Amino acid sequence: MICLVCGRPTIDGLTHPRCQGRYVIDGAFAALSYKGIVKKLIYQFKYKPYLSDLKDSLVDLFYEAIIQNEIFQKIYENKPILVPIPLHKTRLRNRGYNHAQILATGLSEKLNLEALDLLERNRETKSQFGLDLKKRKENLKDAFILNTKYPPTGKNLLLVDDILTTGSTLFEAAKELKKKGVKRVWGLTLARG
Repeated sequence: MICLVCGRPTIDGLTHPRCQGRYVIDGAFAALSYKGIVKKLIYQFKYKPYLSDLKDSLVDLFYEAIIQNEIFQKIYENKPILVPIPLHKTRLRNRGYNHAQILATGLSEKLNLEALDLLERNRETKSQFGLDLKKRKENLKDAFILNTKYPPTGKNLLLVDDILTTGSTLFEAAKELKKKGVKRVWGLTLARG
């Protein structure tokens, strides 16, 4: 895993102590490596009409891999809230579903944790695929807003998404949540690219 602030390797998935800050993500965990069959399955899940066939299998893989992570287990003991990374309403309308929301709902049932749609994309962004780190950050700057009047102040949250590449999406979403008073925010993804 990498520290999502400096991009350097981190053993446990947590943000380095020297990189921590008030509005900084606290770390990120990925269940699987984004290669081989996992890469093919996620592509099918996101872009092909095989959603009903794949969702249960992917949630099972996600769950089985993540519960074996010791640091995740410590975070899990505090009953964090699962928050899926939102799609912009245009992309959601075109695709018909939010893959991160499906993963979060499935994990919610398996982990007995609450899943809430606390964020929304307030503007349409380009696909992150093929963008370098600088362009990814620019693309996502101020892309998320809290969609509730009552932020979960003092709570711990796990942002759920399908793939962690540079961490720009998770970083920007965590920043927005922390500005609204959320105590701790970690990323939780099915795969790490």
